[in-house]
Formats: sequence, C-alpha cells, structure tokens
Amino acid sequence: MINRHWLDFEKPVVDLEKKIEELKAYPTDEPDAHKSELVKLEKKANTVLKDLYSKLTPWQVTKVARHPARPYTLDYVRHIFDDFVELHGDRCFKDDKALVGGLATINGESVVVIGQQKGRKAKEMGYRNWGMPNPEGYRKAVRLMELAERFGKPVLTFIDTPGAYPGVGAEERGQSEAIAASLMRMSTLKVPLIATVIGEGGSGGALAIGVADRVLMMQFSTYSVISPEGCAAILWKDGTKADMAAKALRINAEELKRMGVIDKIVKEPVGGAHRAPQVAFKNLKAELVATLKKLKTLSTEELLDARYEKFRNIGAFVEGK
Repeated sequence: MINRHWLDFEKPVVDLEKKIEELKAYPTDEPDAHKSELVKLEKKANTVLKDLYSKLTPWQVTKVARHPARPYTLDYVRHIFDDFVELHGDRCFKDDKALVGGLATINGESVVVIGQQKGRKAKEMGYRNWGMPNPEGYRKAVRLMELAERFGKPVLTFIDTPGAYPGVGAEERGQSEAIAASLMRMSTLKVPLIATVIGEGGSGGALAIGVADRVLMMQFSTYSVISPEGCAAILWKDGTKADMAAKALRINAEELKRMGVIDKIVKEPVGGAHRAPQVAFKNLKAELVATLKKLKTLSTEELLDARYEKFRNIGAFVEGK
C-alpha cells in the first residue's frame, strides 16, 4: 500500500511513490503494460528511501516515532501473541484506557503484557487520552505485575507515550506517587521483565513501565526525559528549536545503546515500521522469544541482582574532593 502520510524529509521519494500509484491505477487492457516502468520506479524509490533512512537526524527519528500509521501496542499484541485476554481497572478508581494489559501467550509461553495505547482517529485519541496514562493506569500496571509475580509469569511491557497525563485530576490522584510505586515494584519483581520502546518513550510516564531486565528499542523510536519541544521551550524559550534539543537529548536508539540505557535495537523495515508492519512484528517477536529464553535460565536471585546492577551502572558521576 502506498503511504499517504509522508513526512517532510521524505520529499525526495514522494514524487516517485505518487508516480507508482498513478501507473498502477492507469486503465489499460494489457496487465503488464507498465511492468518494466514500475519495476524501475519501485527500485529507485526503495534506493532513495533506504538512503534517507540511513542518515536520519534525531529530530527526524522523532517524527517517524510519532507517525500516525506506526503500529501501536495493541497492534503488536494482536500479531505477536496468542490468546490475549485484556484485564481492566486498578481496583481503586477506574479503568485507564491509555494503558492496556492482560494475559497472553507467546510461542506457548504464558506471559503478562502491559503497554501504553494511543489512538489514530480523533474519537479514539480522546478515548485513549492520546496515550498518556493517569495514575490509575500505572496502578493497573502494578496490579498486573503483582498478578504475574504471584503466578510466576514473565512481564513484557510496550512503551509508547508522550508522557504521563499532566492534568489537575491526575495530580490530585497522585500521579508522581503512582509512577514512583511502579518504578519501585518493577525493581523488585521476581519474574523476568522485558520492556520495548515501540514509538515515543517520553518522560517518567515511559520509565514507569521501563525498569526491566532487558530494554529493547525499535530502530526508529525515541526515549527521553522530555520531548524535544518541551526541552527547547525550557532551554531556549523557543519550541521551534526542537531539532537542536533532540540532538542534545540523544533520544535515538543508537545513542541510547551506546550509553547503555537500552540493551538491544530491533531492526525496522526500510522507511519505518508503518511501511511494513508485518516485518516489524516478526523482528520483535523473534527478539522477545530469544530474550525471554535467556532470562529464564537465571535464578530469581541472579535476576534481581543483575537488574539492580544494570540500572546502577547507567550514567556517570564524579565524586567531589
């Protein structure tokens, strides 16, 4: 399918893809009338696209991570897992639609799945609160993690949020406490934990379900303490300098892997996961299965010790004299 939502930096390939679409739609009595021309155009478009995506800036990666056609948590759940049963509510306030979770199986292995869920059309965006969980969302996540621990099931989380919801109601119900409680609970959970950044990994809202034994990251996703626009507004009082902020924040997968913040980059198809979702699903499933197999060889004590050391070793510090 031809992509109908091009990003600004994809202009070199737009004309080629439009020409391909026109040729395919051109009425003709001969089925192969434009076959040779189509082959040439498709080959050229793929070459241009591959070149573009081989040298994306951090800000361009951010745009790809936010692409409206990019697969969301429930898309990955439907194509990677079997027998998914969604569980609802935090048993305190209500069910948060921005954070979904439940029981599922992957290659016959029973697991608990948790992730932030965005919406595509306006009505669904509102229903999912634009993928920004309230405190009840994180309390639901903790409830599901404790359920997983009780029955010895690994936990797989999917990170895709601009950040936790910053509304007055969320603050009144203890947003920061809910996030802190989730961080604390994940640090001591006695089952294997795998977190995957599939789109935007924004602020504490993302980290709240990101304290894991292995942190994976889709190739064209982002993970940062703040959005580039928010950072630019604070540092330079100018949100239009988001490209500079994105570079300074080092939000792309390659930089985060180099700094030890994430453990593995999961390759996406040329042009991003939205162009060939099935390829992205296949690549991530293979990585999840392999990672889960390795983690299951560790004892509970080894798992907890390694998780502790992993997060203690992130970053650098200098002791004062």
